[in-house]
Amino acid sequence: MITTERLRELLDYNPETGVFRWRAPRRGVMRKSAGVAGVLFSKGYRYIGIEGRKYYAHRLAWFYAHGRWPACQIDHINGLRDDNRIANLREATSRDNNRNSKPKVLGRKGIRLMGRKWAARIKVDGRGVHLGMFATAEAAHAAYRKAAAEYFGKFARFE
Repeated sequence: MITTERLRELLDYNPETGVFRWRAPRRGVMRKSAGVAGVLFSKGYRYIGIEGRKYYAHRLAWFYAHGRWPACQIDHINGLRDDNRIANLREATSRDNNRNSKPKVLGRKGIRLMGRKWAARIKVDGRGVHLGMFATAEAAHAAYRKAAAEYFGKFARFE
């Protein structure tokens, strides 16, 4: 694992933009010294290769800013996986990180159409909780929003 000293020697991190830049080109590697470090991979995360090892940029940002590796996962508060501003990153358990995931249906989480009615449902501690059947998607989503705020607090994502 890389140390904070070595990381700061190789890369510059701007906490306001979330961008890592190489401080200097490395021997045998074609790279501009001020180039943005890393590449975007599938699912939108940025990886940075350092000394033969790949690191997630959001975990490196946490390490760079706090001087320690995160104790668990890192959650992107706004849901944008390449927005690695330190203000957009927070430590989260796997469960909390999933609570902040993007909606799966119609831009709204916790609802689905069942026949002619909308069902609202939320998953709490691994178990599904039925919140009711509603005439409109808006009413079902309102029920989900209320339950998510109660159960998930700051990790609740509604849209």
